Amino acid sequence: MDVLSDVVALLRTGRPRSARIAWRSPWGQRFPSVPGSAGFQVILQGSCWLIPPSGGEPVALGTGDVVFFPHGHGCALADSPSTPPAEPPCDPLEDAELFVSDSVGNHGPLTVTLCGGYRLDPRHSHPLLADLPEFVHLPARPGHHPELRTAVELLGSEIGAPRPGADTVVLALLDMLLLYILRAWFEELPAPVRSTGWARALTDPAVSAALHAMHRAPADPWTVRSLAAEAGLSRAAFSRRFTTLTGRPPLTYLTWWRLTLAADLLHTTDAPLSEVAARIGYTSEFAFANAFKRHHGIAPGKYRRQSGAGIDGHTTSQGT
Repeated sequence: MDVLSDVVALLRTGRPRSARIAWRSPWGQRFPSVPGSAGFQVILQGSCWLIPPSGGEPVALGTGDVVFFPHGHGCALADSPSTPPAEPPCDPLEDAELFVSDSVGNHGPLTVTLCGGYRLDPRHSHPLLADLPEFVHLPARPGHHPELRTAVELLGSEIGAPRPGADTVVLALLDMLLLYILRAWFEELPAPVRSTGWARALTDPAVSAALHAMHRAPADPWTVRSLAAEAGLSRAAFSRRFTTLTGRPPLTYLTWWRLTLAADLLHTTDAPLSEVAARIGYTSEFAFANAFKRHHGIAPGKYRRQSGAGIDGHTTSQGT
């Protein structure tokens, strides 16, 4: 698996939620801040205004625009900046349904939005997400991010007129949408920003080669020398470049990634601790348990009991 796919696969927990809402002006709606979540708003038809989470200047949104809130911050949408948002706030994650469709408002011009939310596991938060701003606005522009636009259209269609198999399709599309949003954001960054941090790390040939090697085979006995060989650099040059772009030395990142995978395996499978240790590169269950406790502050067995093994009903295959 590539790095971005791994980030999404391990970060999201449980089932996402989504809603297709037809608004008739005048209307306004507040969406609350939900720590430990991420959300999005897509304008399927018409236009509206975004009142940013921090209370900054309102942002005009048009058909096809996508807004992503990676840190769970709240916001408001309205037909006009002067329309007060309705209370109480609307939290799509509170709804038990995977998706809903509704109509709200009066008799004025129509705006149709698609909103959604993802529960995130803070224990698996990847450092690249820290680079994301309060919200990401991806305006609709012809020829830009066609995959994202297609996913939006398909998702809106499935929710607006559900057919047999819609649950499976919507779940897949929501994950696709999250990946396409992150990909589009990295691609939209101005050149000076794209040349630093994780935006650069994911596209830098040397660093991305080492990252993909670690994510592809976390159990391999990686050293700085062998990772530098994957990157095609000397050990010193590779270590400097990797640390500068990711904020962590190569083996520090590798340890973090292995123990993040271990936490996911303990949470989603009933594999014995010895097997979990082997799958992430530890030859000794004792060494694994010590490393896990140092990193997570809790012994792996206790972590499993507290998190509930297999509660999400799936078994991860990373590291095999």
